[in-house]
Order: sequence, then C-alpha cells, then structure tokens
Amino acid sequence: MPRLLTDSDVADFRERLIAAAERLFGERGPDGVTMRQLAAELGVSPMTPYRYFKDKDAILAAVRASGFDRFASALEAATSERAEGVALSESTGRAYVRFALENPDAYRLMFDLSQPNEADYPELVAASRRSRTMLIRHAEGLVAAGEARGDPVMIAHILWAALHGELVLQMAGKLSADIDPSALRRQAFETILRGLKPDA
Repeated sequence: MPRLLTDSDVADFRERLIAAAERLFGERGPDGVTMRQLAAELGVSPMTPYRYFKDKDAILAAVRASGFDRFASALEAATSERAEGVALSESTGRAYVRFALENPDAYRLMFDLSQPNEADYPELVAASRRSRTMLIRHAEGLVAAGEARGDPVMIAHILWAALHGELVLQMAGKLSADIDPSALRRQAFETILRGLKPDA
C-alpha cells in the first residue's frame, strides 16, 4: 500500500518534476520527452508522475505557469524601485532581459510555445495574465509621465515585440558579431520612444 503523501510531499515532488521537465523540454522540446524519461530523471517508477499530473500536457502547463510566475516576480521587483516614466520602463526592461538570459529554457517554453488547450489550466492562465499586467504597467507609467502618447496596452505590446525579437535573435546566435545586444536594445527603445513622444 503506497504511503500517504502530505501536502509538503506533494508540493516538493511537483517542484522537482517541474524543474526536471523544464530542463528536458528546453533541451529536446516537449515532443521529444516521454513520461518515462521524466520519471527516470527523478529516479522514480514510470507511473509515479501520474500521481501528480494527468499527463504530459499538464506537466507542460505547470512548467510554463512556473516560468510566468517567476518572470512576473522579477518584473514586480523591478517596479518596486520607485522609478517612474522612462526609468521605470528601463528597470522593467533590464529585469525582463535578465530573466530571459538566466532562464533560457523557461523563456522559450513560455513565449515560443503555445498550448491549444491553454484555457484548461487556470494556473497557467493566471500566471500568464500576471506577467502581461506587469508588462503593461511600465507602459502606463510612460503615458502617465508624459513620455508617450497612445494606448498603454498597444505601447506595451510594441515594446514587448521589439525586446522579444531582439532576445530571440541573441539567444539563437543570429545577431551580427559586431552588434552589442545591450546597445541594440537601448537604441531600439530610444527609437520607439521618440515615435511615441507627445507632440511638442
């Protein structure tokens, strides 16, 4: 008879499984990883992961939710520095870049991968929404400080698209050797911001 698991036991195993899955999914892609491989990575029987997750899709959703939550926490910490306007946006951008470069597997799984059944996982939906809220907050700060005009949601997505695109190129090694990624990010931000400036 299997021993009864405490809430702490369950939480600990789920965290270990999510960490292992993030690494393996990042290396091989979700389609290249089996439940048996995940179990072997943790030194448990092939059926053990099924005690904690319905299937591999549920594990992928948990991995992505964990990434989004950690990402949102990083952005929230950046916005707690009492910065405003451009300084707040720059602080948020630095936190964004730092998270992506320090957590490349999580970042790719979060943004370069979608799940057709994403709405079936409330924790993933909530974590994704939390991250999006933080990305919009710095754009609201730009508008409130008079540094940009327009819809903050649209502004946030313009800046997000530019930053994500640059990071994907950097992480894939596709930037020219003479391009400094930090300088590229700074110039892209300054160029976009000039276009968003209210008319004098």
